[in-house]
Amino acid sequence: MLNPLKLQEMLGQAKQMQEQIQQKLAATVIEASSGGGAVNVKMNGKKEVLKVTIDPAAVAGLSGSVPDVEMLEDLVAAAVNEAGRRADEIMKSNVQGLLGGLNLPPGIL
Repeated sequence: MLNPLKLQEMLGQAKQMQEQIQQKLAATVIEASSGGGAVNVKMNGKKEVLKVTIDPAAVAGLSGSVPDVEMLEDLVAAAVNEAGRRADEIMKSNVQGLLGGLNLPPGIL
């Protein structure tokens, strides 16, 4: 049978670990680009987009007779998605580092 005091202590430790992870994620900045650097995205580890930079040359191409807005939209989406994937990898790495000694079942992280 589990000792209620031990369980409370474990829950307190888990809460501290969660707070540490959230602080690390908020402080982590990930950068990703697409279109050979035409679109750059900065995102934190919590997947909040901090900045989107679009090369003026990519916007200049929109002034033609048939502006390719869809291409620019695709470049922005690709850069955001790549930054999100990198944020996921960093989060998984941080969580594994903090919880590595717990021998959790596969698939939990």
